[in-house]
Amino acid sequence: MSVRQWVRDLGMGMRFAFAGGREGWTRALLTAVGVGLGVALLLLTTALPNALSERSRREEARSDHTLGQQEMPKADDTLIVLDADTAFHDRDVRGRLLEPEGPKAPLPPGLSAFPAEGDMVVSPALKELLESDGGKLLRERLPYRITGTIGEQGLIGSQELAYFAGGEDLAARLDSVTSGARIDSFGNPDLGSSDPWDPVLLLLVLVVFVVLLMPVAVFIAAAVRFGGERRDRRLAALRLVGSDSRTTRRIAAGEALAGSLLGLVLGTGFFLLGRELAASIDVFHVSVFPSYLNPSPLLAALVALAVPTAAVLVTLFALRGVVIEPLGVVRTARPARRRLWWRLLLPLGGLAMLAPMIGQGDDEGTFNQYLVVGGVMLLLVGVTALLPWVVETVVARLGSGGVAWQLAVRRLQLSSGAAARMVNGIAVAVAGAIALQMLFAGVEGSYTAASRYDVSRAQMQVRVPDRVDAVSATAKFRDTEGVRKVTALSETYLYGRGADAESLVQITLGDCASLREVATLPSCRDGDVFAVRGAEYDTDTIKLGKPGKTLWLDGTDAGRPDKQVSWTVPRDIRQAESREDPTGTERGGILITPGADTSKLASLARQELYLSLSAAEPNAYEYVRNTAARIDPTVDPIVWHAVERNERYATIRTGLFVGAAAVLALIGASLLVSQLEQLRERRKLLSSLVAFGTRRRTLSLSVLWQTAIPIGLGLLLAATVGMALGAVLLRMVNLSVQVDWPSVLSMTGIGAGVVLVVTVLSLPPLLKLMRPDGLRTE
Repeated sequence: MSVRQWVRDLGMGMRFAFAGGREGWTRALLTAVGVGLGVALLLLTTALPNALSERSRREEARSDHTLGQQEMPKADDTLIVLDADTAFHDRDVRGRLLEPEGPKAPLPPGLSAFPAEGDMVVSPALKELLESDGGKLLRERLPYRITGTIGEQGLIGSQELAYFAGGEDLAARLDSVTSGARIDSFGNPDLGSSDPWDPVLLLLVLVVFVVLLMPVAVFIAAAVRFGGERRDRRLAALRLVGSDSRTTRRIAAGEALAGSLLGLVLGTGFFLLGRELAASIDVFHVSVFPSYLNPSPLLAALVALAVPTAAVLVTLFALRGVVIEPLGVVRTARPARRRLWWRLLLPLGGLAMLAPMIGQGDDEGTFNQYLVVGGVMLLLVGVTALLPWVVETVVARLGSGGVAWQLAVRRLQLSSGAAARMVNGIAVAVAGAIALQMLFAGVEGSYTAASRYDVSRAQMQVRVPDRVDAVSATAKFRDTEGVRKVTALSETYLYGRGADAESLVQITLGDCASLREVATLPSCRDGDVFAVRGAEYDTDTIKLGKPGKTLWLDGTDAGRPDKQVSWTVPRDIRQAESREDPTGTERGGILITPGADTSKLASLARQELYLSLSAAEPNAYEYVRNTAARIDPTVDPIVWHAVERNERYATIRTGLFVGAAAVLALIGASLLVSQLEQLRERRKLLSSLVAFGTRRRTLSLSVLWQTAIPIGLGLLLAATVGMALGAVLLRMVNLSVQVDWPSVLSMTGIGAGVVLVVTVLSLPPLLKLMRPDGLRTE
């Protein structure tokens, strides 16, 4: 067979699709919409590497070297930058105080001029938030006048909350803030460098991508078969005028090719529309600018080539068991039973590809990415191969029931393949999601750990800057709405001399109530001093805490190299037992109450405040942050969490949620298109049944059963394959197999929920189709 013949037949099929009247156009449009939705998501996926790279580039370009920066002398090209970060209802707010020291000071990316003292330049999202009713508490925290907005080059996402504010005399505050520096340029080429990823995290990334993309491929393959039964009946006319069976199949492939090419156009349009809407979307605190979403030309070309090719191959494969004769299509007779043996080869092949990596864990080098991708793909494709056999086998054995049940079962017995195709995407998505959830649950212990903080005793921690009066700051926090208790502790270290020059002891200053949070005191009154024993790793308190011992404080450790003071251990020092403080540390050393002689030590000690908040006040965290900002805008209170997560693990998990949201949206939209296409196929049948007196409620219930039975079987198969894949992945990372039943049930429930929503949305067009006038023809 020559290439010219193929081209001619495919071209004729494309002409039939676009010149075949309303029927041809409707089928081509439905195919194009289904394919287009999948193409849009594929293009989005090809754009993700560029989006992540651009986010990293902009983060690096605006880096202000506030960590680990060597001291730089003042010059006409230097700039003082102080961190003034905060948070608002779990959303981070990036803040910087700026003071140029000369006309050549570097301008941050996204700014056209430095804000004056008392002014600030904000991101568009922050400006919108501050001007809204919900941003009132944040507006109190940022008492600056808005004079402009940050340009796109100064932000990593369209919904990022950020601001630059002008300051004065910031150099004097460099030594008293957590992060700040004098710089002469922005940008840090070393910011993007990091440690290599461990094999388990790379395995998670590979599986996430395969699991998210497989349903897309399945939906595209199903979309090119929309309207297949009516198309095949039309092709019988070609056989009547002399076309042979092979030519007819190529013409049918040409029709599918036309729909897929139109789908590429629509998919590009959907992608461009979604690209423009991306600026207004914030999913799990991740946002992008439209300019980020530029697909890789090579990957985009691969999508443009793969989709039409797949359309042709899927159509030829689908017609292999259909006999198109001049007088009709021999498919209404009882079809041959589907064979099971070759369908089992796919999942078994996938298991065989994954088997060599079982027990490898994260200590035996990297997992073979080709075997991982190939094995997971074969297992998930096995769902699409097994599901038609499962549906056919089960519905063939279904017994009698009500009228609605009999109508549904008979329809499924006649066309179980179409029903299976409709739910294939859901089944693949659920199977992959179950496997991923099992893997995430299994490795979570390696990347998450219980925090050392005792969140039952305190929920926030504040470090008071050295230049701020500690007593006044403590009083302000105690008066803050939503704060139940403030534990104020000042900390420093004292050294011995002579033979004890290498020894040091921790000194903690605080009132009796605060000191009881770090030690078990026999009794306490103002003026008492205690030596704490029993603390882990504390061996010097016994030597240095003796009555009459003189200890020394080197001001260099407190940022005051000009200060060096001594302190003598009082004769009446008492003993106390150590206990874990709110940070989970067993504190040793010497505890001193304010009534003792601490004037020289207090000025050089670092004060930490531990705040216990009222659960009845939902804005307690915001009130604390507002108080901190009034004391000093560079103070960013630390929120304690009961669980700490590895940053990379958390990023992958967030990426999974973002991708899953997009795939679920595609699943719902494509399933709705598929449902409408099937209803359109049965329009005359539904109208005939109504004309003969069948109640609409009965027909509606039968359509529901036709959806519910394949969905139930598909979800059951998906749960089985998903748990099998999850078990293999767990063994690959050398973990025991444990089924995460809540995840299995939740993923299955989400899949069923999507189908339920689609079914409800398809009821209005179903009722419209159930009219006797649907029998009218020309």
